[in-house]
Amino acid sequence: MKKKLRSIGNFVFIIALFLVLFSYAMFQGGFVSWFLFFSFQPIFLYHVGLLLYPIKGWKVTRTVSRYMAQAGSDVTITVNIKRAFPFPLYYCICEDVFSDTLGLIDNRQNKYQHFNDSEKLKVNREMKKVIFPSFKRTFSFSYNLKDVPRGEHVFYGIRIRTGDVFGFVKKDHMYSVRDQLLVYPNERPIELKEQVSSYEQGSTSSSFLHLKQTNIAAGIREYLPGDKFSWIDWKQSARTNTLMTKEFEQEKSSELLLVLDACEHGNMNYLAFEAAVELSYSLVKVFQQRATSAELITIGEKNKSFSLQSEITANESVRQHLTKIQPSGDAAFTSSFSEMLLHLKNKSSLIIITVNLDHLISDKVKKWRQKTPNISIILIKSTVEITTMLQKQIQQLELFGINVEVLTEKELVNNPVEVSL
Repeated sequence: MKKKLRSIGNFVFIIALFLVLFSYAMFQGGFVSWFLFFSFQPIFLYHVGLLLYPIKGWKVTRTVSRYMAQAGSDVTITVNIKRAFPFPLYYCICEDVFSDTLGLIDNRQNKYQHFNDSEKLKVNREMKKVIFPSFKRTFSFSYNLKDVPRGEHVFYGIRIRTGDVFGFVKKDHMYSVRDQLLVYPNERPIELKEQVSSYEQGSTSSSFLHLKQTNIAAGIREYLPGDKFSWIDWKQSARTNTLMTKEFEQEKSSELLLVLDACEHGNMNYLAFEAAVELSYSLVKVFQQRATSAELITIGEKNKSFSLQSEITANESVRQHLTKIQPSGDAAFTSSFSEMLLHLKNKSSLIIITVNLDHLISDKVKKWRQKTPNISIILIKSTVEITTMLQKQIQQLELFGINVEVLTEKELVNNPVEVSL
């Protein structure tokens, strides 16, 4: 409605200007007045033509150099515009409209240098380009998105504004050109320092990432990428005409549980949560490479669990989930512990990655110690947030045999990241 009123107003203004010049020429007379009147005719015809010229019929497309990228990489965007009738246009202001999720900079491990001042990583990524198309039927422009952050980013459309030299006529239109960019978490190289702990009975020592070895096959299933060649059951494969592999007892239960605290805490540092997501994704890759029977659980507004027994699951479902996950949920992290207890029946090891460690979590973890022999907490905090009270709380947990690994900006800026389990 506003566009129609503006177009009518522009048309009335141009007609009024034409009538004023015509009246001036009629009453004044003479060469000068009629020269001004006839000199205005080309401008008048151009403005009328510009008012009647439709820009809605333009074909506008967007090309993204890659629709799936990793956090911290660069993406090139190309916008192509094609019109059927080459009406002369003095200028076009093209604006690419995308979501606010691109308003952050992710320069990988270097971003943790601003751990205490994350506002420096916020940018205004407005993309506006002035083009002078003249009589061209097709024209395009490109721009780069540098250091794209993790997440699901949406490009909604392309807005084009045009008009005359004097600003009498202005036209704009929003083209619905929707695209999506998925930016996966940055995979950090991790140097695991596994602590060896002894069971209360006997003298056998066990690594945190200990994996049972058994030669007893419990069943068969279809072959998946990453399975060992020696596991293939050739007799069953010949009968079904499909590659089948043996399934062992250790594959039926996950021994290790990796928990990511995705609850929204007060005054939460988004860089700390990004580090938690990156660390979770990197540990998933480590467990996969070591063929560790593990399970990932994220606690937030909605709890989700993933089995990490196959490469396909780790590379797709987990990666997709960790790409889109954001802090959510008003409930405290401890309120979801009751649901997690159901997953601890056959678990010998537990890893919790969190950005918040309060007394409620400490009390719950101490109770868990009775069921789970190996518990490790990875706490991500800035150095200024590590208070004397927090240090005492960590010491109390360690007295109960619970390993607490604190990662600050000093450890996060390094490659690889050293993690003690």
